[in-house]
Amino acid sequence: MKLTDFFLAELEREAASSRQALQRVPEDHNDWKPHPKSMPLGYLASLVATMPAWIVSMVQQDELDLKSPAAAKFKPLEWRKREELIAALDAAVAEAREALQNTTDDHLLTSWRFVVGGQVVNESPRQLMIADSVFSHLAHHRGQLTVYLRLNDSSVPALYGPSADEGRMN
Repeated sequence: MKLTDFFLAELEREAASSRQALQRVPEDHNDWKPHPKSMPLGYLASLVATMPAWIVSMVQQDELDLKSPAAAKFKPLEWRKREELIAALDAAVAEAREALQNTTDDHLLTSWRFVVGGQVVNESPRQLMIADSVFSHLAHHRGQLTVYLRLNDSSVPALYGPSADEGRMN
């Protein structure tokens, strides 16, 4: 299987899971957080919605410096309605899909750098950055989001198996 085909299929699976979680995010709770060190619910939901678009930078650029003007596009979406989150997810997935459809496996084997203020934080082949820094990272933050859902009395979707709210056997 080609890497591009694998990542396109993974993108669709991750988008479906993210959509299920985002559809349950309570509105008017954007500033809520479970602990002072935790990120606010609105920021976390925005991160889950927009993270697939990170693939575009990993495919089309050789690096991203988080302190550069180009990084401003990664500022979290300020949303008020759930529909805005879903629209942001749909846009991020469409952008990522297009980037993956227009690249090659050979290109995905080349190096990509994550930089902060001129200092290289991580440099790895693009396919590893996409797998780790997008898909695994997205699963991590979506997991956090499901905890936030539970703590706000929202139902938790069955993402990787049954949840207490859906598909429970007993």
